[in-house]
Amino acid sequence: MTVEPARPLSRRVLGIETLLVLGLSLGRSAVYALVSIIAKLTADGPLSRQTAALNTSQSARPWLDLTYQLLGIVFALLPVLLALHLLARDPGDPARTLGLDLRRPGSDLARGAGLAALIGLPGLALFWVAAQLGLNATLVPAGLPELWWAVPVLILAAVQNAVLEEVIVVGYLVTRLRQLHWRLGAVIAASALLRGSYHLYQGFGAFLGNAVMGVVFSLWYLRTKRVLPLIIAHTLLDVVAFVGYALLPRSWFDWL
Repeated sequence: MTVEPARPLSRRVLGIETLLVLGLSLGRSAVYALVSIIAKLTADGPLSRQTAALNTSQSARPWLDLTYQLLGIVFALLPVLLALHLLARDPGDPARTLGLDLRRPGSDLARGAGLAALIGLPGLALFWVAAQLGLNATLVPAGLPELWWAVPVLILAAVQNAVLEEVIVVGYLVTRLRQLHWRLGAVIAASALLRGSYHLYQGFGAFLGNAVMGVVFSLWYLRTKRVLPLIIAHTLLDVVAFVGYALLPRSWFDWL
């Protein structure tokens, strides 16, 4: 039996594929975030007096709530597996192509921690300025009940956010847009604007801060071809935000 060689994917096929992956993941989130910010802006009262809540309870029954939380985390990662599956049609191992392998654990961890510090400290300052100017809604990073599983779930949610966003918005999207022959500046802008757009439900300060983060992360990936340090950095940032809010006194977060 003769096996025909695989044909190179056309730009049209790659373009449709990219839109579908985004439509099933963070592109959809961006549309909902846009609707959310419009709803907030047209509601009674200023944006600063409205709330954007993350990691909220799904049921008053603790074990059912835990089940919903874990299911949400698992199913949110399916677009990542889809993206890796689609990238497997390209030459080479997709995990190695995106820099998701464990060849450099020490270096990736150190660089991820450095990126977290680089993004986190200025990000806090920008968030404070946006809050003072009334450009953000009041952010509640963790709204889970005080149960034994709350902190582990918040950590898992941080990992899920990091894997989903960095693999899709940086690794996958940048790879596909480069294959579609987009200019370098347009690739960086698209990745950064997408990252900012699905944070719009938090306000305009969150949009700007995450867009800047998107520029830094895209440039890092284009230079190193490794997404794992970005996942580590993002995980650290979210763990500090989620777990810190859950465990520390609420008065420490009045500025949010």
